[in-house]
Amino acid sequence: MFRKLQLIAYYLFRYPLLKTKLGHLGARARLLQTKLEGAQYIHIGAKVYINSRGWLACMPLTGDVNCRLSIGEGTYVGRFCHFYATSRIEIGKKVLIADKVYLSDNLHGYKDINMPVIDQAVEQLGPVVIHDGAWLGENVCVVGASVGKNSVVGANSVVTRDIPDYCVAAGAPAIIIKRFDLDKKEWRRTDKDGHFI
Repeated sequence: MFRKLQLIAYYLFRYPLLKTKLGHLGARARLLQTKLEGAQYIHIGAKVYINSRGWLACMPLTGDVNCRLSIGEGTYVGRFCHFYATSRIEIGKKVLIADKVYLSDNLHGYKDINMPVIDQAVEQLGPVVIHDGAWLGENVCVVGASVGKNSVVGANSVVTRDIPDYCVAAGAPAIIIKRFDLDKKEWRRTDKDGHFI
């Protein structure tokens, strides 16, 4: 009964408020205790569920006035996730994101050894694109890279290079350890370069 009352309160009070702040909020989307920065640049599709203690930020710190963070329909985002876009983070439809996942299309500059990192400019990296149907395990970091359609990234992995469609990747830095063989219609192990063994 209590959960039903919480849900009613969310759709009566919090949902209409979020709709006025966000760039877009789809029908039946739920954001639980989520911190928002640059809400006007954040677009959330229908039936998206963002669990508690998350932080979504989309700020044009590198000069991209068209920066955008978008989350596609039916995506689930776990607890304590942190997504920070300065240009583009795009999460597709029906993506499964576990707890404590970090996505960023930027990093702090650190080239000047005479200046503290905190005082150096933010550097823009490539866009982060998580394609439809992908699964990111717990504690995954994706920085300036993409993850392909229906691909899986194992827990505690750090993705800094693009992962193609239908792959399993793991490690820090993440490497492809399995791919789906479209000819044989089965998952197969791969070498460190992603070629079938």
